[in-house]
Amino acid sequence: MPNRPAPSPEQVAQTTDTLAQVYDYLRAGPPLADALPLLAPLLDETTGVPILLGDVLRGAAHLVAQQATGPLTDETRRIIDGLLEASRDVTDWHILHYDVQRLSAQPVDIVNTSDSR
Repeated sequence: MPNRPAPSPEQVAQTTDTLAQVYDYLRAGPPLADALPLLAPLLDETTGVPILLGDVLRGAAHLVAQQATGPLTDETRRIIDGLLEASRDVTDWHILHYDVQRLSAQPVDIVNTSDSR
C-alpha cells in the first residue's frame, strides 16, 4: 500500500459535508434513477462507506492499543472494544451493495418514477 499523506481535518470535514449533501438531496425526493448512481459508490461492497468506516474504526482501535502507555486501563480497553464492535457492525452493512444492485435491476417504470411520494 502506498504511503499516503495524512488527510487534513478540513478534508475529513469536506467528506462529511458531501455525505450531508447526499442526504439532503435524497430527502428532496429525486427520481430513483438519479439517486442510484450516488448510492452505488457509497455502498460498494469493497470500497464503499461501510467498508471504509469499518477500516477506519479498526485502525483507530489499533492506534489506541499501540500507543497506550503502560498496561491498558479498563476504560481504554472498553474504548478499544467499542471501536472494534462498531467496526464489525458497520462493515456488516456492506450487504446493502446487493440491495442497490437488485433495485437497479427492477423494471424501468419503478426506477424512473420521479413522483411516487
